[in-house]
Amino acid sequence: MRRLLTALMILLVVFFAGLSALVLLVNPNDFRAYMVRQVEARSGYQLKLDGPLRWHVWPQLSILSGRMSLTAPGASVPMVSADNMRLDVALLPLFSHRLEVRQVMLKGAVVQLTPQSEERHPQGAPVGPKGGVAPQESERGWSFDISRLKVADSLLVFQHENDEQVTVRNLNLQMEQDEKDQAQLEMSARVNRDQRDLTFSLTAHLNAADYPQRLLASVSQFSWQLQGADLPRQGINGQATLQAQWQEASKTLSFSQLNLKANDSALTGQGSVVLADKPQWTLDLQSDRLNFENLLVSDAATDSAAPQQGQQQASLPRPVVASEVEEAQYHELRGFTARANLHARVVRWRGLEFTNVGAQLANDAGMLTISQLEGHLGDGKLSLPGSLDARNDEPHAAFKAQLENIEVGSILKAFDYPIALTGKLSLNGEFEGDRIDARAFRERWVGDASVMMSHSRLEGMNFQQLIQQAVARSNGDVKAQQDYDNATTLEQFSAAATLDNGELTLNDMQGRSALLTLTGEGALDLVREQCDTRFKVLVSGGWQGNDKLIAWLKETPVPLRVYGPWQKLNYNLEVDDLLRKRLQEEAKRRLNGWVERHQDSSKSKDLKKLLDKL
Repeated sequence: MRRLLTALMILLVVFFAGLSALVLLVNPNDFRAYMVRQVEARSGYQLKLDGPLRWHVWPQLSILSGRMSLTAPGASVPMVSADNMRLDVALLPLFSHRLEVRQVMLKGAVVQLTPQSEERHPQGAPVGPKGGVAPQESERGWSFDISRLKVADSLLVFQHENDEQVTVRNLNLQMEQDEKDQAQLEMSARVNRDQRDLTFSLTAHLNAADYPQRLLASVSQFSWQLQGADLPRQGINGQATLQAQWQEASKTLSFSQLNLKANDSALTGQGSVVLADKPQWTLDLQSDRLNFENLLVSDAATDSAAPQQGQQQASLPRPVVASEVEEAQYHELRGFTARANLHARVVRWRGLEFTNVGAQLANDAGMLTISQLEGHLGDGKLSLPGSLDARNDEPHAAFKAQLENIEVGSILKAFDYPIALTGKLSLNGEFEGDRIDARAFRERWVGDASVMMSHSRLEGMNFQQLIQQAVARSNGDVKAQQDYDNATTLEQFSAAATLDNGELTLNDMQGRSALLTLTGEGALDLVREQCDTRFKVLVSGGWQGNDKLIAWLKETPVPLRVYGPWQKLNYNLEVDDLLRKRLQEEAKRRLNGWVERHQDSSKSKDLKKLLDKL
């Protein structure tokens, strides 16, 4: 044991003696020009090192530098700059005055991927033809030949063309590469923008054997958390895995085997984007479940005093920042083209659960065409194809609505309309407006539709009971059926609807049930939530009493007006006037009969003259 300890001590002494001799005999500044030449020869980039280079021997033999910068040819600002850089080097090659860098570490670096940091060719310089032969290995441009790269607590500034800058903070990156250009990448960062905070981490395998012509990536772990304004209070947490590929010749980034989860929603599929002046997107996505209630803050949180079902935890919208120039609605659509197909087994939105949802969308620089948007809701089916033209300052949206056997009660509840109405709704119509949200629809949209309902039930008012009780109070010869069901039920109902900036007009209303039929017209104010409708109701059953009077009532429509706030409806029945008119007509009929029987009497002639005046 003593001999072993002695041998170890001798080795340590020799090791530290060698390091001391290295520090004394090898000047790290001798490698400064070598590193600058190597970087420029391999990439054309200009490496600048400020201050002297110095050794650092524990825990890893390293060369420390002062401020450094890396600038692309012709660029006005450096692509990478840092206050200090550490190069971890191999020990033995140094005795031969060879520099073998095992790891480059930058701390507190600033990476700028902006138009100002991009490579720029001198004016008039020759440009090689597209699709030409790839350069040889020794002249093919930048390649990552260092074994490991580590970036800690750094900053990334990204900007595409004239878009706004995106600042990525707390950037931590570690990459390790082997001799076959296979690399392992670990990265984490934070982005704060538009009062939203995004933190993410990434683990991926990179295949750079054909870089820069092609780069393959297999993302085995990508997780993020997004919080802030216009998002659910709990934020959005997600994970994803995918396979990605970059094609330099066509500037195409494609992905496949996507498996993405966000809160309780999931997406799978594939897609690609061509990074041209206007990016060209192609997406083909599928989902088992999309829950927009946990992904988006619905406009219901702001366009109604009462919170929506599933939106009670919604966060407040971000404050509006005053600006001299107000951007047009949906102006983001002008900056790209896209083709997208989506199929979802279940979609949840505003408390509604849709199934077998299919969508086909195409955007041509601001002209969004929705050729298919359909799904099932309960036992019903709906289809909403349409378009949104955002190419001008004033957007224009137009949709064709087709609904079949949709439960109307669930729709009213989802949009917080205080109308206790149920039934199966079928609708066929066309609507247009300037913005796609519930508030704009109820305030500024216009359109026409044919409406049909089956097995409808309006709570709070029983038309049959109102009319029969009013007749019974006015005429003791008739008794009303004691029906305490405070609702009007109709087997069938139809109407022609017209929407005009918040006012819904209903014409040619017709309804029937086993005990009554009705016709009418009216208007509903969707903004103030008031109505004014007029019906003619014919009650054909439930009467007791005078047979002649009942027979007349079964053939005589009763005028009924329903008006006022939706939550407190008022009504007006003209039963007294109707019965008074009937009595007058009956009296006139009998008097005319007496006149006919006593035509020779002088009194009959006087009575005839009086009746003619009435």
